[in-house]
Amino acid sequence: MTSPVEERLRAALAARADLVTYRDLRRAAPPQGRRWGTHRVRAVASVVLGAAAAVAAVCVLTLLPDGPATPDPVLPARTPARTGAPPVPTPAPAPPAAPSVTSPRPVGSP
Repeated sequence: MTSPVEERLRAALAARADLVTYRDLRRAAPPQGRRWGTHRVRAVASVVLGAAAAVAAVCVLTLLPDGPATPDPVLPARTPARTGAPPVPTPAPAPPAAPSVTSPRPVGSP
């Protein structure tokens, strides 16, 4: 119950399969000589980029200042030193005044 087309197709595929031998299925020989493949190009590019990054890091570290500019610390305030001028005398405080005591007078007496 196969059609003539199926029989012809099966015969063609079988003939084609008989042409393939184990020598056709073995691995290909590795390439000979030195070639610039993508692996070697990537390796060279990564080395060049690494060297450029190292040069940039050295330039940044040597050319930039040590850090943000901070003002110098301010010393605490202290009394000014006197130079050769005599001390100014300060007035002595007056003694407290004694309370005046008056005797009470009776009302109506002269």
